[in-house]
Amino acid sequence: MLNLLINSDSRDFGSLSIIIKSLASAATSQLIAMAAARTKNIRIGSGGIMLPNHSPLQVAENFGTIAQLYPDRIDLGLGRAPGTDQRTSQLITRNSSDAQNFANSYDLIGWFSEEGLGHSVPVTSTVGTGTNIPIWVLGSSMNGASIAGQLGLPYSIATHFTPDDYKQKIDMYRSAFTTDSPTSQIDEPYVMAGINVVVAPTDEEAEKIWTTTTQMMADMQTGQQRKLQPPVEPEELGSEEQRKMMDSMFSLKAVGSPETVRKKLEKFAEETGVDELIIVTYTYDPEKRKQSMELLADLWF
Repeated sequence: MLNLLINSDSRDFGSLSIIIKSLASAATSQLIAMAAARTKNIRIGSGGIMLPNHSPLQVAENFGTIAQLYPDRIDLGLGRAPGTDQRTSQLITRNSSDAQNFANSYDLIGWFSEEGLGHSVPVTSTVGTGTNIPIWVLGSSMNGASIAGQLGLPYSIATHFTPDDYKQKIDMYRSAFTTDSPTSQIDEPYVMAGINVVVAPTDEEAEKIWTTTTQMMADMQTGQQRKLQPPVEPEELGSEEQRKMMDSMFSLKAVGSPETVRKKLEKFAEETGVDELIIVTYTYDPEKRKQSMELLADLWF
């Protein structure tokens, strides 16, 4: 079964809230419901609802409602970072990203259970009862990896934009994993990792399309607020040193022809031993994104 992850809060790139203009996913649960209504078989879930920005009970009610409408097709990814600047955080009013507070938020698992009761408080979300929604922990740090393991939950690692030390983070999750936690939902570690992908008929065309992502990275570095920009020639992106700096943030990528991308994805999966991949594709032209997804699907099905 295929998975569709809808990236939560357009703020979830940390202080780099510049990327808001390139995403349309702030109302995550609504988008998930719309996607579920227009599909029949694929699983649909959040890349990461940032709990400092949301009441856990409200999340349980939103996702419980969707799961009642579309049983056994909804996943819930959760993150512990506020994912935004201080001013925006104050507007949201929930501002604690303390690890223990995050762990306590896993009353969610109890609210989705057959009993429908939270682990720490005798409150039920009612609509979520019995939905047994699988919960993932989205993380980009060593601490997040450790928490995911200690909670005994699947780990979704944001390697598509924080590639540094990703192997050590995955190792941390696996070494910290336990089934002894009351929040545990799986019997052994399970990892999904992000990677940036652009597939085109040729390597040259794919690299040209990729310059849209490179420009987005440059905007994030400089604080320039723009929507996704049209592709340009590589030499228009600045000096070679500047291009290397911009590419370092999204260094985990598979960009090229179908054969090139297949080899890169297989190498990444083999090196990490991950169970699933998060495919992230930015394009200026929506048709190019559709083309990339279709070519990618042809590689595997």
